[in-house]
Amino acid sequence: MPYPTGSGAGAADGVRRLVHPAPLSEPVQRASAPSEVTDRLLAAIAIGEFLPGERLPAERTLAQMLGVARSTVHDALHQLRDAGVVEIRLGRSGGAVVRSDWTPESAGAVARTLSVQRPQLGELFDLRRLVEGMIARAAAERRTPDDVRQLENGLLACRRARSSKEAHAADQSIHRAVASATQNTHVLAMRESILATITLGIGIEPYSATHYDQALNEHTELVEAIIAGDVDGAGGIAERHFEITRDVVQRVLDRPDTP
Repeated sequence: MPYPTGSGAGAADGVRRLVHPAPLSEPVQRASAPSEVTDRLLAAIAIGEFLPGERLPAERTLAQMLGVARSTVHDALHQLRDAGVVEIRLGRSGGAVVRSDWTPESAGAVARTLSVQRPQLGELFDLRRLVEGMIARAAAERRTPDDVRQLENGLLACRRARSSKEAHAADQSIHRAVASATQNTHVLAMRESILATITLGIGIEPYSATHYDQALNEHTELVEAIIAGDVDGAGGIAERHFEITRDVVQRVLDRPDTP
């Protein structure tokens, strides 16, 4: 049975009434825009939103994500280049490519963006765990044959990953496929809003290679439960699985060199 869905814009408007903007994802302040964007990107790289070898989004895309001028992003990327965090490559396949996920500048950036919001982060991670459980339960009830194919393809890509970059991409593919299986754009918009708030307005799932085996096992369990229509099983697995993101961020916050 088909389920009603809303338009993308309408769904986003609804979510904004449910998930209020928070300091973690508030618009960048113009007076300190380049430095603030630099801090957000340094922190995003530190928690694994972008891994060494991965290319950052294009300047125009980052500017839209963070609500700043493209010139501000351009200046921030050159600050990251000067700090040895990214390499800026020219040409059709060029862009800013991550070289290192932690530099002396990273500790201060994490302190200024994430450490100061620890209480809020705890509540957001709890909210996300509950929402992702709801999403998985709905996916188990509503998945279509096309959803099943997308889930199976994502899981296969995760198993075949030969690098952190490939595993990160496969991880995001599975999460998108699960959310899409709810057949509800409002749910998709809510999920994206919560993720963007946790990730400093960027909205990319943090990743750590140290959790690969755990993530693969839980992805397998989650996909199998959704395909089998195991509603409660899928929900419980998803709630447990998204504690990985909390642990990845917490480990960065707890580094001894983070103020």
